[in-house]
Amino acid sequence: MSPEFNPFEVASRHATRQVPVVGPDTPVRAIKNLLDRQKFDCASHIAVCEGERFAGVVRIEDMMPAADDVPVHAVMDPDPPTIKPGADQEKAAWHAIKHNEAAIAVVDEQGHFSGMIPPYQLLTVLLQEHDEDMARLGGFLKQSSGARMASEEPLHRRFWHRLPWLLLGLAGAIFAADILGWFEAQLQEKVLLAFFIPGIVYLADAVGTQTETVVVRGLSVGVSIRRILRLELLTGLGIGITLAAVAAPVVYLRWHDADVAISVGLALLATCSIATLVAMTLPWLLDKCRVDPAFGSGPLATVIQDLLSIFLYFLIARWVLL
Repeated sequence: MSPEFNPFEVASRHATRQVPVVGPDTPVRAIKNLLDRQKFDCASHIAVCEGERFAGVVRIEDMMPAADDVPVHAVMDPDPPTIKPGADQEKAAWHAIKHNEAAIAVVDEQGHFSGMIPPYQLLTVLLQEHDEDMARLGGFLKQSSGARMASEEPLHRRFWHRLPWLLLGLAGAIFAADILGWFEAQLQEKVLLAFFIPGIVYLADAVGTQTETVVVRGLSVGVSIRRILRLELLTGLGIGITLAAVAAPVVYLRWHDADVAISVGLALLATCSIATLVAMTLPWLLDKCRVDPAFGSGPLATVIQDLLSIFLYFLIARWVLL
């Protein structure tokens, strides 16, 4: 969920009470007659309630083939996906998708039916959240309205929105040159080491970006970082081991240098594993500081990961060449 509560992005805002609501013993014939006589905002899902208490849902595709005298409880789903009124709208949309539902019922803490979020509203939410996520992955905007404004803003604002992050990248590039200077002796001894810097940096960035996307998406819908941590760390370690196992033999067979092959393999193992940790830690820290965690998937994380990748690569190479 977003670090700041937004009352305009809760599930209840998209729910409607203008849906068919029937009791469990209502015959299918009565529901068909109801649909013939009355217009609803959403008629694809019929809410089944015992008084105010929500009992289940009947999809229209399940009801229409049923015999007229069959009671609705015989064709209803007694355990459909539901969402609380105050839940984030994106969580509601993804909860429906996860259960292959085109609509989702809003049910309060007491089990009372509050309304149904119809298919067109779920599509609206997904489009809005998609716009926000694309802006977040850019590392500079939080709201979808802001993303649209960015495409129309004047030249000077475009310049100042982007320049700070590019200056940060320039500072990182200068520091990277300093790191290379620290390991000048290794480069003079093995010029071949320089050939693999772009590849190691790229692969670590790619692993980190994948993890950042998963973490930012999870945080946006209220998933705890603890639920992501173990699996992502193991995934990063597994990817690092696999890339190292592939790269080291290929480098050795291609350039016939065992020291460089070992350095590249160990560097990929270390940088890909650490990239996952950096990619999770930075969004989590920003989230704890009540800053949009999407900034963690922007240039800041890239600069940090690039510098770590170069430093670790040459640190490993120095150790191997001893």
